[in-house]
Amino acid sequence: MKYAEIIVDNRASKVDRPFTYKLGTFSNIAMEGMRVIVPFGRGNKPIKGFIIRILDDFTKGYKTKDIIDIIDTEPLVSKELIELGLWMKDKYLSPYLDALQQILPPGDYKEINTFIELNDFNKDNELELSEQRVVEYLRRKEICLLEELKKDIKISNFNEVLLGLSASKIISISIDIKTTVTKKYVRWIKINDSIEYNHAIELIGKRAKKQLEIFQYIYNNKESQLNKLLEALNTSLSTVRSLEEKNLIILYEKEINRTPIKKEIKTYRKLNFNYEQNYAFNQIVESIDNVRKDNYLIHGVTGSGKTEIYLQLVEEMLKRNKDSIILVPEISLTPQTIDRFVGRFGDEVAVLHSKLSHGERFDQWRSIRDGKVKIVVGARSAIFAPFRNLGLIIIDEEHEDTYKSSQNPKYNTLEVAQKRTELEDAMIILGSATPSIETYYRTLQGKFKLLNLKERATKQDLPKVVLVDMREELELGNKSIFSLALYNELKRNIEIGKQAILFLNRRGFSSFVSCRSCGHVIKCTNCEISMTYHRNVNRLRCHYCGKTEEIPKVCPECGSNYIKYFGVGTERVEVETKKLFPTARIVRMDSDTTIAKGSFEKILDDMKDRKIDILIGTQMISKGLDFPDVTLVGIIAADTTLNLPDYRSPEKAFHLITQVAGRAGRGDISGKVILQTYNPEHYSIIYSKNQDYLSFYNTEISLREEFLYPPFINLISILIYGDNNNSVKYMSSRIYDIIKEYIIDKHEDLFVNFLIGPNPAPIEKIKNNYRWQIIIKSSDDELEGLKSLLTRVCILDEYKIKEEGIKISIDINPNTIL
Repeated sequence: MKYAEIIVDNRASKVDRPFTYKLGTFSNIAMEGMRVIVPFGRGNKPIKGFIIRILDDFTKGYKTKDIIDIIDTEPLVSKELIELGLWMKDKYLSPYLDALQQILPPGDYKEINTFIELNDFNKDNELELSEQRVVEYLRRKEICLLEELKKDIKISNFNEVLLGLSASKIISISIDIKTTVTKKYVRWIKINDSIEYNHAIELIGKRAKKQLEIFQYIYNNKESQLNKLLEALNTSLSTVRSLEEKNLIILYEKEINRTPIKKEIKTYRKLNFNYEQNYAFNQIVESIDNVRKDNYLIHGVTGSGKTEIYLQLVEEMLKRNKDSIILVPEISLTPQTIDRFVGRFGDEVAVLHSKLSHGERFDQWRSIRDGKVKIVVGARSAIFAPFRNLGLIIIDEEHEDTYKSSQNPKYNTLEVAQKRTELEDAMIILGSATPSIETYYRTLQGKFKLLNLKERATKQDLPKVVLVDMREELELGNKSIFSLALYNELKRNIEIGKQAILFLNRRGFSSFVSCRSCGHVIKCTNCEISMTYHRNVNRLRCHYCGKTEEIPKVCPECGSNYIKYFGVGTERVEVETKKLFPTARIVRMDSDTTIAKGSFEKILDDMKDRKIDILIGTQMISKGLDFPDVTLVGIIAADTTLNLPDYRSPEKAFHLITQVAGRAGRGDISGKVILQTYNPEHYSIIYSKNQDYLSFYNTEISLREEFLYPPFINLISILIYGDNNNSVKYMSSRIYDIIKEYIIDKHEDLFVNFLIGPNPAPIEKIKNNYRWQIIIKSSDDELEGLKSLLTRVCILDEYKIKEEGIKISIDINPNTIL
């Protein structure tokens, strides 16, 4: 007798565990990764579940229930991906359902339908009786839902019969998120080959000219989509039906291919390597076929040709029939990356990112799972692409914060990639001009092999960076957001017909609105954060909860009418730039201007086609983009990120400045960067000006070691939040006391250095939830023990401290503690 461990579709924390069921008559067909229906609870209510493990025996003393039915004919995902999901659940203290959702098909896995379709077949006499019943049923329906077939054709060995017919290619089994068959297919027309051409013309007759035209069109094109034919020939469905009645054509349904690639992509030719690229490429290729594969960090300056190395490594994987995943940190980078990979590898490429429609995302996922493509390009979630023969994972711009998930499971993409390559015998390539401090530290410790690219692939020098102290500009009477140097360079750039990028990592028109009389700042009533003024809608907007409101005419605190805008956002930069350069073609690219589908691609295509003179944007334009005619980059305020109350702020500032500076001078003409700052003495500003990563790393790693921050320690952030501040504060204190007792028991007097809080979070209130925070510093040796404690305290509630309406979020090694 076999048993299955099953995760049931119930999000209650008390049932967040595997339940063991007896497989019974399904023992021979049940597999990990299949969905099932099981009786659950005292009332044995039928509920959907997911098999995570098959057991040959069950030795525990309690009685098990039998599963009711198996929904799928084959597993939705591989054993390796299931193992990855279970690993994430333990690694990041996530509920089972949240962890498994990452590796399952996009959307709600419970709503996936299995479709059965009859292929061309005329050999009934070779089939057994049960198989004949299925075929006859499908002859009438052509395609149907599995559950309909199962309900109408009641045979004892149903699953075995279907699998046998599928293996013989008599039927096709597929999955989709559609709830009806008709929406899954569109109508096509083809010629009935059993009737000769001359006889067909005779049957139509000379007078039926439209029928002749349609028949000739289909005959020449082999087949045609019905709607396109009707439009092309300006004809009606009734005329087509007349040909069908004469048995000269066949109307049939064909599956819609919901592809996210809507445009024709030009061939992207293979480029020759320089010496550094060639050396790096050969080092990696030598490792591909090793029993124990090495992982690599390519530390290459901006424009050093990392992407061409990625492309040729993927080509090597294709030669070995291996699959490849290429990750980029921003959706804005995806169109350019798609252009290059599709331009090189054509239909072998699928795309996965959050801007796809639900149907597009599912179809791309299914193409990967069914082995129809060998390459995936996408953002963070593409790490879970359901390949069966994975050989390579590339993580470009590996330093980016977006590779860390902020939702359960709060996974780190690099850690997940490392685990996946262990499970599937693949290798990882990381690439960055500014590697994260943790990654570079681990590389120096031998976890990755380091490959340096110190020169640009075009042999062009790195752009010259000019540092402008905005305090001096103010002393000279310049109150503009543009220094004199930036204004002059923009003017010159436009005159010589080159493009420029202006960067500011803050959207909106002004960052806050306040009263000049009493100093009151207009804040969101839902969040403890100042509201941003957006001029295009003439309203204040909260960037945390989305609330908008009108600008007050008088101060709500003192009644004064001295209300003024302060600070600068990208919208104001756009307005000011258009005033100074009215004839220039100026476009803004931030999350406000790229809401519509395809808006990223439109702006990037216009930039590539030189329809834009000045592109203004936030961090989505700061990395990876390659425009040869951009010769000038202006960084409006280098201090924006530097002033955040977070230990990573200097690193984030260095990344952003260096990356955006690297957009300049990637073509034949050298580039220039104007770096505006109020803090020119800060080491992050100085080293980013000099594009000196190693000096920045050495300074930063010393500070991290002295003050005990990653990579020398693990951080655990515990965020307690709810709508009653006193209750949140009390519960935070209870959690703190339990952790304190645990740490004192282990370390005696060290808890002061390892436990911080409970304190109000840096942003005390978001979406009407008051937020309190506890920070734990933990060595690697202590981490698992602390995670076990937090599971008992915060998840299983063994100490009975949870209160209704209060939630807890645990983040292991967060990217930010704000």
